[in-house]
Amino acid sequence: MSILGNILWFIFGGFFSGLGWCISGILWCITIIGIPYGMQCFKFASLAFMPFGKDVEYGGGVVSLVANIIWIIFFGIPMALHNFLWGCIWCITIVGIPFGIQFFKIAKLSLMPFGSKIV
Repeated sequence: MSILGNILWFIFGGFFSGLGWCISGILWCITIIGIPYGMQCFKFASLAFMPFGKDVEYGGGVVSLVANIIWIIFFGIPMALHNFLWGCIWCITIVGIPFGIQFFKIAKLSLMPFGSKIV
C-alpha cells in the first residue's frame, strides 16, 4: 500500500506541496535567523512528497521545547487545523482513510516540528 499510496499522493498534490515547502525552506534559510525554521520546512517537504511508510519520532530538549512553543504560536495552530480538517474530509469515505491518516500525521508534526525526526 505504501508504494501505491505514495504514487497517488505524489501525483495528486504531493509534488506541489513538497515543492512549496522546499521553496519556503530556501527563503527562510536566506537569513541567518530563519535557518532553524527553514530546516523545519525541509522536514515538512520530505514528508509532503511521500508520506506513506514514514513515521515521525518526537524528542528533543529544552531548546526544542522553546522553539516549538514559538512555532505553535506563529505557525503551528493554523497548519495543524488545516491538515486536521483535510484528514477529516478524507476519512469520510473508506477509500480515503489512508490519505486522511497521512494528513493527521502531518498535522501532529505541524504542532511540534523541532526535535522530531522522520524515519
